[in-house]
Amino acid sequence: MNFASDNVAGTSPALLQALADINDRPLPSYGGDPYTDEVEALCREIFEHDSLRTLLVATGTGANALALSALTPPWGAIYCHSVSHIAVDEANAVEAASAGARLMTIEGDHAKIDPDQLRAAIYGKGIVHHPQPSTLSITQMNERGATYSLAELEALTAIAREHGLRVHMDGARFSNAIAGLNCSPADMTWRLGVDVLVFGATKNGALAGEIVVCFDPALADELEFRRKRAGQLFSKMRTLSAPLAAYLSDELWLDNARHANAMAARLAEGLAGVDGVLRSDDAGVTMRPAGRNPLVGTRVPRCRRRRWRFRSCPKSPETGNCLQMARRARFWLRRKGWPARPVTVSCRWNGS
Repeated sequence: MNFASDNVAGTSPALLQALADINDRPLPSYGGDPYTDEVEALCREIFEHDSLRTLLVATGTGANALALSALTPPWGAIYCHSVSHIAVDEANAVEAASAGARLMTIEGDHAKIDPDQLRAAIYGKGIVHHPQPSTLSITQMNERGATYSLAELEALTAIAREHGLRVHMDGARFSNAIAGLNCSPADMTWRLGVDVLVFGATKNGALAGEIVVCFDPALADELEFRRKRAGQLFSKMRTLSAPLAAYLSDELWLDNARHANAMAARLAEGLAGVDGVLRSDDAGVTMRPAGRNPLVGTRVPRCRRRRWRFRSCPKSPETGNCLQMARRARFWLRRKGWPARPVTVSCRWNGS
Protein backbone atom coordinates (compact mmCIF):
# COMPACT_ATOMS: atom_id res chain seq x y z
CA MET A 1 0.00 0.00 0.00
CA ASN A 2 1.09 3.55 -0.71
CA PHE A 3 0.14 5.95 2.08
CA ALA A 4 2.03 8.95 0.71
CA SER A 5 -1.13 10.95 -0.02
CA ASP A 6 -4.76 10.63 -1.01
CA ASN A 7 -3.61 11.94 -4.39
CA VAL A 8 -2.10 8.54 -5.21
CA ALA A 9 -5.50 6.84 -5.15
CA GLY A 10 -7.46 6.18 -8.31
CA THR A 11 -10.74 7.64 -9.56
CA SER A 12 -14.20 6.45 -8.56
CA PRO A 13 -15.65 4.25 -11.36
CA ALA A 14 -18.88 6.25 -11.43
CA LEU A 15 -16.97 9.39 -12.37
CA LEU A 16 -15.05 7.65 -15.14
CA GLN A 17 -18.33 6.26 -16.45
CA ALA A 18 -19.89 9.73 -16.40
CA LEU A 19 -16.99 11.03 -18.47
CA ALA A 20 -17.34 8.18 -20.96
CA ASP A 21 -21.09 8.73 -21.25
CA ILE A 22 -20.71 12.29 -22.56
CA ASN A 23 -17.97 11.48 -25.01
CA ASP A 24 -20.24 10.26 -27.82
CA ARG A 25 -21.85 13.60 -28.76
CA PRO A 26 -21.08 17.32 -29.10
CA LEU A 27 -21.97 19.59 -26.20
CA PRO A 28 -21.75 23.37 -25.64
CA SER A 29 -18.39 24.71 -24.51
CA TYR A 30 -17.13 26.96 -21.69
CA GLY A 31 -19.71 25.81 -19.17
CA GLY A 32 -22.75 26.03 -21.43
CA ASP A 33 -23.36 22.31 -21.02
CA PRO A 34 -26.19 21.02 -18.83
CA TYR A 35 -23.82 19.28 -16.41
CA THR A 36 -22.25 22.54 -15.24
CA ASP A 37 -25.72 23.78 -14.32
CA GLU A 38 -26.42 20.46 -12.63
CA VAL A 39 -23.37 20.83 -10.39
CA GLU A 40 -24.66 24.20 -9.20
CA ALA A 41 -28.15 22.83 -8.63
CA LEU A 42 -26.79 19.89 -6.63
CA CYS A 43 -24.64 22.21 -4.51
CA ARG A 44 -27.67 24.37 -3.76
CA GLU A 45 -29.44 21.26 -2.52
CA ILE A 46 -26.49 19.94 -0.53
CA PHE A 47 -25.81 23.30 1.14
CA GLU A 48 -29.47 24.29 1.52
CA HIS A 49 -28.78 27.62 -0.17
CA ASP A 50 -30.95 28.67 -3.11
CA SER A 51 -28.77 31.50 -4.39
CA LEU A 52 -25.21 30.21 -4.10
CA ARG A 53 -23.06 30.20 -7.22
CA THR A 54 -20.42 27.68 -8.27
CA LEU A 55 -17.36 27.83 -10.49
CA LEU A 56 -15.34 24.81 -11.54
CA VAL A 57 -11.57 24.84 -11.74
CA ALA A 58 -8.95 22.17 -12.22
CA THR A 59 -6.88 22.35 -9.02
CA GLY A 60 -7.08 23.20 -5.36
CA THR A 61 -4.28 25.75 -5.62
CA GLY A 62 -6.10 27.49 -8.45
CA ALA A 63 -9.35 27.45 -6.49
CA ASN A 64 -7.77 28.90 -3.34
CA ALA A 65 -5.87 31.58 -5.24
CA LEU A 66 -8.92 32.70 -7.20
CA ALA A 67 -11.25 32.69 -4.21
CA LEU A 68 -8.87 34.65 -2.01
CA SER A 69 -8.08 37.14 -4.78
CA ALA A 70 -11.78 38.00 -4.96
CA LEU A 71 -12.00 38.43 -1.18
CA THR A 72 -8.79 40.39 -0.62
CA PRO A 73 -7.39 43.60 -2.14
CA PRO A 74 -3.70 43.85 -3.04
CA TRP A 75 -3.06 45.80 0.17
CA GLY A 76 -5.02 43.32 2.29
CA ALA A 77 -3.97 40.80 4.91
CA ILE A 78 -5.07 37.16 4.87
CA TYR A 79 -4.93 35.37 8.24
CA CYS A 80 -4.13 31.65 8.09
CA HIS A 81 -2.31 28.97 10.05
CA SER A 82 1.45 28.79 9.64
CA VAL A 83 1.24 25.27 8.16
CA SER A 84 -1.76 25.98 5.95
CA HIS A 85 -1.57 24.83 2.36
CA ILE A 86 -1.85 28.38 1.05
CA ALA A 87 1.15 29.44 3.17
CA VAL A 88 3.41 26.44 2.60
CA ASP A 89 2.48 24.53 -0.54
CA GLU A 90 1.14 26.90 -3.18
CA ALA A 91 4.29 28.69 -4.35
CA ASN A 92 2.89 32.16 -3.54
CA ALA A 93 -0.12 31.57 -5.80
CA VAL A 94 -2.41 33.54 -3.50
CA GLU A 95 -0.05 36.50 -3.38
CA ALA A 96 0.29 36.45 -7.18
CA ALA A 97 -3.44 36.12 -7.89
CA SER A 98 -4.31 38.91 -5.45
CA ALA A 99 -1.56 41.19 -6.81
CA GLY A 100 0.22 41.35 -3.49
CA ALA A 101 -2.02 40.48 -0.55
CA ARG A 102 0.00 39.38 2.46
CA LEU A 103 -0.40 36.10 4.32
CA MET A 104 -0.31 36.66 8.07
CA THR A 105 0.38 33.31 9.71
CA ILE A 106 -1.13 32.33 13.06
CA GLU A 107 -0.11 29.52 15.40
CA GLY A 108 -2.24 26.93 17.14
CA ASP A 109 -1.99 23.30 18.20
CA HIS A 110 -2.72 20.56 15.65
CA ALA A 111 -2.67 23.12 12.81
CA LYS A 112 -5.79 24.80 14.18
CA ILE A 113 -5.81 28.59 14.37
CA ASP A 114 -5.80 29.74 17.98
CA PRO A 115 -8.59 32.32 18.48
CA ASP A 116 -6.60 34.41 20.95
CA GLN A 117 -3.61 34.56 18.62
CA LEU A 118 -5.88 35.46 15.72
CA ARG A 119 -7.42 38.32 17.65
CA ALA A 120 -3.99 39.59 18.68
CA ALA A 121 -2.73 39.47 15.08
CA ILE A 122 -5.48 41.67 13.66
CA TYR A 123 -4.25 45.25 13.80
CA GLY A 124 -3.59 48.29 11.66
CA LYS A 125 -7.06 48.83 10.21
CA GLY A 126 -7.24 52.23 8.59
CA ILE A 127 -3.51 52.88 9.03
CA VAL A 128 -2.02 53.44 5.60
CA HIS A 129 1.36 51.96 6.58
CA HIS A 130 -0.03 48.49 7.39
CA PRO A 131 -1.64 45.65 5.43
CA GLN A 132 -5.38 46.00 5.89
CA PRO A 133 -7.18 43.16 7.73
CA SER A 134 -9.30 41.55 5.02
CA THR A 135 -9.75 37.77 5.08
CA LEU A 136 -9.61 34.76 7.36
CA SER A 137 -8.68 31.44 5.72
CA ILE A 138 -9.54 28.18 7.52
CA THR A 139 -8.66 24.68 6.34
CA GLN A 140 -11.27 22.03 7.16
CA MET A 141 -10.16 19.24 7.66
CA ASN A 142 -6.70 20.63 8.05
CA GLU A 143 -3.15 19.88 6.98
CA ARG A 144 -2.44 17.77 10.07
CA GLY A 145 -5.58 15.67 9.75
CA ALA A 146 -7.40 17.51 12.54
CA THR A 147 -11.00 18.67 12.23
CA TYR A 148 -12.35 21.89 13.71
CA SER A 149 -15.52 21.35 15.72
CA LEU A 150 -18.46 23.58 14.86
CA ALA A 151 -17.86 25.47 18.11
CA GLU A 152 -14.23 26.08 17.15
CA LEU A 153 -15.27 27.34 13.72
CA GLU A 154 -17.88 29.60 15.26
CA ALA A 155 -15.30 31.13 17.59
CA LEU A 156 -13.07 32.00 14.62
CA THR A 157 -15.81 33.32 12.36
CA ALA A 158 -17.14 35.46 15.22
CA ILE A 159 -13.75 37.16 15.43
CA ALA A 160 -13.82 37.62 11.67
CA ARG A 161 -17.22 39.29 11.84
CA GLU A 162 -16.09 41.47 14.71
CA HIS A 163 -13.23 42.83 12.60
CA GLY A 164 -15.00 42.91 9.25
CA LEU A 165 -13.06 40.02 7.69
CA ARG A 166 -14.39 37.87 4.88
CA VAL A 167 -14.04 34.11 5.45
CA HIS A 168 -12.54 31.56 3.05
CA MET A 169 -12.58 27.83 3.74
CA ASP A 170 -10.07 25.52 2.08
CA GLY A 171 -12.14 22.36 1.86
CA ALA A 172 -9.78 20.04 0.01
CA ARG A 173 -10.93 17.40 2.51
CA PHE A 174 -14.22 19.06 3.41
CA SER A 175 -16.09 15.81 2.74
CA ASN A 176 -14.02 13.97 5.35
CA ALA A 177 -14.82 16.67 7.89
CA ILE A 178 -18.55 16.41 7.20
CA ALA A 179 -18.41 12.63 7.48
CA GLY A 180 -16.39 12.82 10.69
CA LEU A 181 -18.61 15.35 12.46
CA ASN A 182 -21.84 14.03 10.96
CA CYS A 183 -23.22 17.52 10.49
CA SER A 184 -24.80 19.34 7.57
CA PRO A 185 -22.61 21.20 5.05
CA ALA A 186 -24.70 24.32 5.67
CA ASP A 187 -23.96 24.25 9.40
CA MET A 188 -20.22 24.07 8.68
CA THR A 189 -20.16 26.87 6.15
CA TRP A 190 -22.53 29.74 5.39
CA ARG A 191 -24.52 29.49 8.61
CA LEU A 192 -21.25 30.20 10.42
CA GLY A 193 -20.35 33.06 8.11
CA VAL A 194 -18.16 31.40 5.46
CA ASP A 195 -18.23 33.47 2.26
CA VAL A 196 -16.42 31.10 -0.11
CA LEU A 197 -15.72 27.38 0.15
CA VAL A 198 -13.33 25.42 -2.00
CA PHE A 199 -15.26 22.16 -2.13
CA GLY A 200 -12.60 19.55 -2.86
CA ALA A 201 -13.11 16.52 -5.06
CA THR A 202 -9.69 15.44 -6.32
CA LYS A 203 -8.69 14.00 -2.94
CA ASN A 204 -12.00 12.18 -2.59
CA GLY A 205 -12.30 10.13 -5.74
CA ALA A 206 -12.38 12.65 -8.60
CA LEU A 207 -10.10 12.58 -11.61
CA ALA A 208 -9.68 16.36 -11.37
CA GLY A 209 -11.72 19.36 -10.44
CA GLU A 210 -12.59 21.53 -7.44
CA ILE A 211 -15.78 23.50 -6.89
CA VAL A 212 -15.56 27.12 -5.77
CA VAL A 213 -18.80 27.66 -3.87
CA CYS A 214 -19.76 31.32 -3.46
CA PHE A 215 -22.33 31.82 -0.72
CA ASP A 216 -22.23 35.50 -1.63
CA PRO A 217 -23.48 35.33 -5.24
CA ALA A 218 -22.01 38.75 -6.11
CA LEU A 219 -18.50 37.32 -5.78
CA ALA A 220 -19.13 34.88 -8.63
CA ASP A 221 -19.47 37.65 -11.22
CA GLU A 222 -15.95 38.88 -10.51
CA LEU A 223 -14.60 35.34 -10.24
CA GLU A 224 -15.80 34.55 -13.74
CA PHE A 225 -13.30 37.07 -15.11
CA ARG A 226 -10.55 36.06 -12.70
CA ARG A 227 -10.98 32.41 -13.67
CA LYS A 228 -10.64 33.25 -17.36
CA ARG A 229 -7.57 35.41 -16.80
CA ALA A 230 -5.96 32.65 -14.71
CA GLY A 231 -6.40 30.08 -17.47
CA GLN A 232 -8.84 28.00 -15.42
CA LEU A 233 -11.86 28.31 -17.74
CA PHE A 234 -12.02 24.97 -19.57
CA SER A 235 -13.31 25.06 -23.13
CA LYS A 236 -14.61 21.52 -22.67
CA MET A 237 -15.97 22.27 -19.22
CA ARG A 238 -18.18 19.19 -19.45
CA THR A 239 -15.08 17.05 -18.84
CA LEU A 240 -15.03 18.52 -15.34
CA SER A 241 -18.73 19.05 -14.74
CA ALA A 242 -20.13 15.67 -15.83
CA PRO A 243 -17.90 13.66 -13.43
CA LEU A 244 -18.49 16.22 -10.67
CA ALA A 245 -22.25 15.95 -11.16
CA ALA A 246 -21.89 12.20 -10.66
CA TYR A 247 -19.68 12.87 -7.63
CA LEU A 248 -22.38 15.00 -6.01
CA SER A 249 -25.26 12.67 -6.89
CA ASP A 250 -26.62 10.02 -4.53
CA GLU A 251 -24.16 11.16 -1.81
CA LEU A 252 -21.19 9.54 -3.55
CA TRP A 253 -18.98 12.35 -2.22
CA LEU A 254 -20.08 11.53 1.31
CA ASP A 255 -19.87 7.75 0.89
CA ASN A 256 -16.29 8.06 -0.36
CA ALA A 257 -15.37 10.21 2.63
CA ARG A 258 -17.01 7.85 5.11
CA HIS A 259 -15.11 4.94 3.60
CA ALA A 260 -11.80 6.83 3.75
CA ASN A 261 -12.40 7.81 7.38
CA ALA A 262 -13.29 4.23 8.29
CA MET A 263 -10.15 2.88 6.62
CA ALA A 264 -8.00 5.46 8.41
CA ALA A 265 -9.52 4.46 11.74
CA ARG A 266 -8.95 0.79 10.93
CA LEU A 267 -5.32 1.49 10.05
CA ALA A 268 -4.80 3.45 13.26
CA GLU A 269 -6.32 0.65 15.30
CA GLY A 270 -4.04 -1.92 13.67
CA LEU A 271 -0.89 0.16 14.03
CA ALA A 272 -1.64 0.89 17.66
CA GLY A 273 -0.59 -2.65 18.53
CA VAL A 274 2.69 -2.54 16.62
CA ASP A 275 5.85 -2.05 18.66
CA GLY A 276 7.79 1.09 17.83
CA VAL A 277 4.87 3.07 16.41
CA LEU A 278 4.19 6.45 17.99
CA ARG A 279 0.67 7.79 18.02
CA SER A 280 -0.31 11.44 18.14
CA ASP A 281 -4.05 11.78 18.57
CA ASP A 282 -6.25 14.84 18.20
CA ALA A 283 -9.23 14.94 15.88
CA GLY A 284 -6.92 13.19 13.45
CA VAL A 285 -4.32 10.48 13.94
CA THR A 286 -0.66 10.69 12.97
CA MET A 287 1.40 7.51 12.92
CA ARG A 288 5.19 7.52 12.82
CA PRO A 289 7.62 4.57 12.86
CA ALA A 290 9.65 5.27 15.97
CA GLY A 291 13.40 5.33 15.58
CA ARG A 292 13.44 5.36 11.78
CA ASN A 293 12.78 8.98 10.95
CA PRO A 294 16.07 10.81 11.54
CA LEU A 295 14.22 14.10 11.73
CA VAL A 296 12.13 13.14 14.75
CA GLY A 297 13.81 13.96 18.03
CA THR A 298 15.10 17.20 19.46
CA ARG A 299 12.91 20.21 18.78
CA VAL A 300 14.94 22.87 17.05
CA PRO A 301 14.18 26.19 18.78
CA ARG A 302 13.43 28.37 15.76
CA CYS A 303 11.28 25.71 14.14
CA ARG A 304 8.35 26.03 16.51
CA ARG A 305 6.32 27.93 13.93
CA ARG A 306 6.31 24.91 11.62
CA ARG A 307 6.14 22.34 14.43
CA TRP A 308 8.84 20.18 12.85
CA ARG A 309 11.03 17.97 14.99
CA PHE A 310 14.61 17.06 14.20
CA ARG A 311 17.35 14.83 15.54
CA SER A 312 20.49 16.75 16.37
CA CYS A 313 23.15 16.43 13.70
CA PRO A 314 26.74 17.73 13.94
CA LYS A 315 26.54 19.00 10.37
CA SER A 316 23.20 20.74 10.89
CA PRO A 317 23.51 22.56 14.22
CA GLU A 318 20.45 23.87 15.97
CA THR A 319 21.53 27.40 15.16
CA GLY A 320 20.66 26.85 11.51
CA ASN A 321 17.68 28.27 9.68
CA CYS A 322 15.00 25.86 10.81
CA LEU A 323 12.37 26.90 8.33
CA GLN A 324 14.69 26.06 5.44
CA MET A 325 15.51 22.76 7.14
CA ALA A 326 11.82 22.00 7.56
CA ARG A 327 11.12 22.55 3.90
CA ARG A 328 13.99 20.33 2.81
CA ALA A 329 12.96 17.70 5.35
CA ARG A 330 9.41 17.75 4.11
CA PHE A 331 10.59 17.28 0.52
CA TRP A 332 12.78 14.35 1.61
CA LEU A 333 10.00 12.61 3.49
CA ARG A 334 7.56 13.01 0.65
CA ARG A 335 9.90 11.72 -2.04
CA LYS A 336 11.94 9.13 -0.15
CA GLY A 337 9.69 7.90 2.61
CA TRP A 338 11.14 7.23 6.06
CA PRO A 339 14.95 6.91 5.67
CA ALA A 340 16.57 3.89 7.28
CA ARG A 341 19.52 5.85 8.67
CA PRO A 342 20.25 9.41 9.82
CA VAL A 343 20.70 11.98 7.11
CA THR A 344 22.13 15.47 7.07
CA VAL A 345 19.54 18.14 6.41
CA SER A 346 21.22 20.84 4.34
CA CYS A 347 20.72 24.43 5.37
CA ARG A 348 21.78 27.39 3.27
CA TRP A 349 22.29 29.46 6.42
CA ASN A 350 24.87 27.33 8.17
CA GLY A 351 26.76 26.16 5.10
CA SER A 352 26.23 22.43 5.69
